[in-house]
Amino acid sequence: MTSAAQLEASQRVRFCRSSDGVRIAYAVHGHGPPVVLDACWLSHLEFDWRSPVWRHYLVELGRVATVIRFDERGHGLSDRDVSDFTLERRVDDLAAVVDDAGLEKFALVAMAQGGPVALHYIHEHPERVTRFVCASTYSGAGQHVTDDDRDLEAAFEAMIRAGWDRKDPLFRRVFTTMMIPDAGEEQMAWLDDLHQRAVSARTAYLSRRERGKADATHLLPLIDVPTLVVHSRHERMNSFEKGRALAAGIPGARLVPLESKNHILLEDEPAWPVFLREVTSFLGEDAAQSAPATGHGVGALSGRELDVLRLVARGSDNAAIAADLHLSVRTVERHLQRIYGKLGLSGPSARAGAVARLLGSPPVTR
Repeated sequence: MTSAAQLEASQRVRFCRSSDGVRIAYAVHGHGPPVVLDACWLSHLEFDWRSPVWRHYLVELGRVATVIRFDERGHGLSDRDVSDFTLERRVDDLAAVVDDAGLEKFALVAMAQGGPVALHYIHEHPERVTRFVCASTYSGAGQHVTDDDRDLEAAFEAMIRAGWDRKDPLFRRVFTTMMIPDAGEEQMAWLDDLHQRAVSARTAYLSRRERGKADATHLLPLIDVPTLVVHSRHERMNSFEKGRALAAGIPGARLVPLESKNHILLEDEPAWPVFLREVTSFLGEDAAQSAPATGHGVGALSGRELDVLRLVARGSDNAAIAADLHLSVRTVERHLQRIYGKLGLSGPSARAGAVARLLGSPPVTR
């Protein structure tokens, strides 16, 4: 089991530039086939890492996948002084992260407002996305909108402009209560704080207005990738109808309703293990399908190669492996190349693929 200290040590924050030069911060942790999170409106890579609201997502996904997540432009550790929050730029940001991380193929998880961005990326790069998870998201913010919804959005915008930057969290608590109504005070206070840490009032207002225009509904019939839709039945941020519409519109998509009021599932609620089981099982199919057709697998590795691969699975880099096994870094690199060759792996995702094979194979002792 991965301890909190091990997970913390394994988060690696990097930066890349989007098409217009804006620097985007992204982080990598965990082990297994690569999974990219196109996450929510509010994020801060460093602050989220210790979150009583998000931490369980990061820990559990990191056990089964190499997780790549990023702060959107204007948010968190990414460049803050930004004015262009259009859908086109957000798709470019996702593409920049994927390319900088060296991912050839990967699973994509769209959460919250990430749906339109992910759908456009899949439509433009269908050969790169192996499978798609939609978690409490939508294809278009303007779909299934009532007059009451419009009135509520106008009130939200007024509250952002008037109260976002205030020390008193009164106005921010409205958004927090919408997202996690069943949370305890510690969790709500953390999310209140995240609002200010993640983004300024100006950016919150401008980016939210652009999200209201984002739409990919016309692309749904064209998406040809295995898709899982998980959505809380009673949440108030993105109605369940939006999740149902995604599953109905994407050919072959499967819908899993979650019995929850929370937009962000909490670790102690009954819906969380359902979400975790469905999502990890669905993502795990990538590891199963990556087994080489030649029949050579982990069983073909030598004892020393197994030692190296087990340390990789624990999150150790080549220098740490060399120190643990009293080898040179160059020798560790040669062992890894032989491991990749025996497992039929190549390219930037070979390391994650080798770990996935190890974790998915019967125990090997030598």
